[in-house]
Order: sequence, then structure tokens, then C-alpha cells
Amino acid sequence: MDYYDVLGVPKGASAQELKKAYKKQSMKHHPDRGGDEEQFKKINEAYATLKDPQKRSEYDNPSPFGQSGSQGFNGGQGFAGFENINDVFNNMFSGGFQPRGNMDVTLGIKLTLEESFRGKSLIANYQLNTGKQETVTIDIPKGAKDGDTIRYQGLGNEFPGRGRGNLNCRVQIQPHRLYRRDGDNLYTLHKVDALGMITGCKTIVQTIDGRKLELKIPKGTQNQTTFNITDNGMPNINTGRRGNLYITIEAEIFKTDSEELLKLIREINERRNEIS
Repeated sequence: MDYYDVLGVPKGASAQELKKAYKKQSMKHHPDRGGDEEQFKKINEAYATLKDPQKRSEYDNPSPFGQSGSQGFNGGQGFAGFENINDVFNNMFSGGFQPRGNMDVTLGIKLTLEESFRGKSLIANYQLNTGKQETVTIDIPKGAKDGDTIRYQGLGNEFPGRGRGNLNCRVQIQPHRLYRRDGDNLYTLHKVDALGMITGCKTIVQTIDGRKLELKIPKGTQNQTTFNITDNGMPNINTGRRGNLYITIEAEIFKTDSEELLKLIREINERRNEIS
């Protein structure tokens, strides 16, 4: 078996080219996607060797006293498993396995808030205490919260006389630049021009599902006023019903070097003081 042929790259391929080819071939031949399991193992074996500079050098320049090519690198180890699947899914998984002797296997699954909103299906490849490779499809339901654990019975470690433990998939939601989640509700800060808050205005706010809503700001709105848009938060993991979106308004003071405009604002302020 020629590792370069397996990945479909030339012998002088760069590390980036190897990684790109591996991702393409592994997705194409993954058993859960209808691919050939033996070919999938060959792909992982090839990449596990070629991505390591030392192993690649030994593969490209085999010792005249030993085996050459893929026969000298298999060693009964199979493919690289969880490390490689991280390459495929861009480090979606973190964490690892419970201490040796524990029946359960725990994987940490990193999601964006948007992925939690939509739900997500992904493939995980992990190694059991016996050395056996396990490949499963993990379905993260809509509305999963940080710390939620999805349990798959009978997919954990194996011990004689004790059966198999469980696979625990622990959800880890990454911080969002706009929203803070509390239960099924979302909270966000939204800046509005201070003059618009005095006179009343309209502003556009973005929802977690990418829609843009028009929010009416009544005249005389005070700084840090919070508005509530119902049914625009996160879906409840059990009922699917959405929480609310709470928008706290922050006054934005514009800057200007226009003396004419500044003069006009001063006149308005003086007139306001006279009226009040």
C-alpha cells in the first residue's frame, strides 16, 4: 500500500496538502456515510504516518535491513483515532477519556450558540480501553445548553464480566460576541444614538437565527432601558418552544467637529432649560 496514493497526493505534498487530502478522503469513505470501512482505515493509517515528520522520513527512506512502505508502519496499531477526527472537524471535540478502569467514556463537544440553536449532527471516532476504535454519529438536539450531557448506552469501555459502559457527550457552548444566554432567554446590548432616544427612533436588531427585526424606541427612552421581544430566544430542548430576546439599550454619544452643529445643540439645550 502506497500512503501517498491512498491520500491522492504527490510524494512532495506539504503538510497543508496532506491535511486537506485527508479531510476530503475521510469524509468520502467514512462508514457512517456509506463508505468502505477498510479504505477508511487505510486513509487514517496513511495520514497518521505522513503527518509525522519523523515517521514520514522513515517511510520515504526505509532501512535496507527492515520492512519498507506501509508494512513497516502498521504494527497492529490501526489508525490514529480521535486525534485525526479532530483534524476533520476542526477541533470540535475536546477533553478525552475517563481514567483507565472507568466504564464510561466522556467526550467534550464544542458548539457555537448558533449550532446549539439549530441542533447539530456529527461523527465522532474514539478509542476504547481495549484499543478498539469506535465510530458513532452524535445528534445534538436543538436548544442544548452548556453542560448538558447526552448519553449513549452501551458505547463505553469494555470489561470482562461487566459489560460495557456508556458514552457521555458533554456539550460546551462557546462564548458569543453578541448574546448572553440564561435558560432559554437571550440577552444583548444594543447601542442607539442618544438624540434618537430623546426624539424617538427605530433601530434594527439581529436575532440568533440571522433575521433582522425593527425595534421602535419611544421618545424619552432612558439609558439602559430593556426591551423584550418574545419567542426570539433559544428553543427549549424538551418542548421546542423559544424563550425571549431581551435588548438593553445603551446611549451612544456621537462626536462632531462641526461648530455649526455644536452651536445648534447648545441652543437646543438652553431652550430646554428655559422650558423646564
